[in-house]
Amino acid sequence: MQSPERTNTGTWRDLLSGRHLGVVTVLAGGEALYATNVYLTSSLLPSAIEDIGGLRYYAWASTVFLIGSVISSMTVGRVLDSRGPRGAYLIGLTVFAGGTAVCAVGPTMAVMLVGRGMQGLGGGLLAGLGYAVINTALPSRLWTRASALVSTMWGVGTFVGPAVGGLFAQFGSWRGAFVTLLGCTAVVAALVPIALPRQSGSATTPEPMPVRSLVLLTTATLVVAVGGIVEAPTVSALAVAAAVALVVWFVAVDRRGPSSVLPRSTFGPSPLRWIYLTIAVLAAVSTVEAFVPLFGQQLAGLAPLAAGFLGAALALGWTLGEISSASAAAPATVRRILLGGPLLVGVGLASTTLLLSGDAGSARIAAWAVGLGLAGAGIGIAWPHLSVAAMTSASPGEGPRAAAGVNTVQLIANAFGTALAGVLVNLGGSELRSAQRLVFVFAAAALAGAVLAWRATARTARRSGTISAAPATTN
Repeated sequence: MQSPERTNTGTWRDLLSGRHLGVVTVLAGGEALYATNVYLTSSLLPSAIEDIGGLRYYAWASTVFLIGSVISSMTVGRVLDSRGPRGAYLIGLTVFAGGTAVCAVGPTMAVMLVGRGMQGLGGGLLAGLGYAVINTALPSRLWTRASALVSTMWGVGTFVGPAVGGLFAQFGSWRGAFVTLLGCTAVVAALVPIALPRQSGSATTPEPMPVRSLVLLTTATLVVAVGGIVEAPTVSALAVAAAVALVVWFVAVDRRGPSSVLPRSTFGPSPLRWIYLTIAVLAAVSTVEAFVPLFGQQLAGLAPLAAGFLGAALALGWTLGEISSASAAAPATVRRILLGGPLLVGVGLASTTLLLSGDAGSARIAAWAVGLGLAGAGIGIAWPHLSVAAMTSASPGEGPRAAAGVNTVQLIANAFGTALAGVLVNLGGSELRSAQRLVFVFAAAALAGAVLAWRATARTARRSGTISAAPATTN
């Protein structure tokens, strides 16, 4: 007999009303701050450099932000255990606000890099808490919809960030964009004491900080990030290979050490490691969107604004896919979604590869957008169910850490995906071949992700014939 949580999956109205509304507003708001900041800063940096100089540090503005995000994402579980949802969010928002203020007043690019690092530390914590607090502050029947809503904020950031940043840059007030972001941060912070509980209800004692694991994963992130900005293909490829070796070393240390970054369930018989690997593939493949505007300008002669909207096609598909998929609850349906998501990504990118050409006309450009939208939809339909599957596959008491691990895995995979994309583009030899090589390899990776998704669902399917993304017990 199914438990009430299995038969009552909740509704959007349930999630967006009563006390749940305040919780999801804070969770989505924190994620939106992080995502919007990523795209807003990218659109502002050229104007900032014209004003304060520091062109040679351009690439490092993203690198230090990424490293800070990875470091803090690995501490989410411990901060949540020790400070509770309310305290953890206030810490993240305070650090993020401090970094944003430094960026707003920074007189040099070196000072701005300090602010970007602080933004990364605060933002990585916010992004991880967006998933982890779902597990502790909401009933399990709402986890899938809440995960979809939180992740959808990346789609919001894709549109809002460049639009706001471009508007302020156009009027010569790039600092004003950071001031606006600071104001939005203050609004979210004001909601935290009202919406979130002081304690998470967890009775577990926080483990010691896994210093060796943190150092290895941070170093791997730094190495792969440098590989992504080095123009020499050989050096970039060596950097990616070295980073892979460091990640393998990290897994060995994390598995055997007295404390770990990833939940212990990752290294046991549960399907959690396959869920994380599926998430990693989808996250890495999603980084293709960063190169789409470049190809739109080079191959189709699009203006920068039009090329930017072409690049947003994947994010739009991701958002629409999540909204349409979040209501799925039947175990058999969820399993088909988890298997079909990576396949749809592969088909979308493969069709785009076949249609790539120089001097593309409007019809072909529209077809590119459709292919990219399909790829985004494949990620979107699977993502909320993968997030909830991670929470429910962990051992009792590890749900929040497993949820926070989704963000850590996503950040690392994004770094590797960006670096690999840079290597493939540099090896292309021509603009068209670079685009074809990149999109084809990522399409193949997505299809391989379907195998990982099958492994993630196979154990539960053998036991019950299905897989469910909803837990059997209430929160």
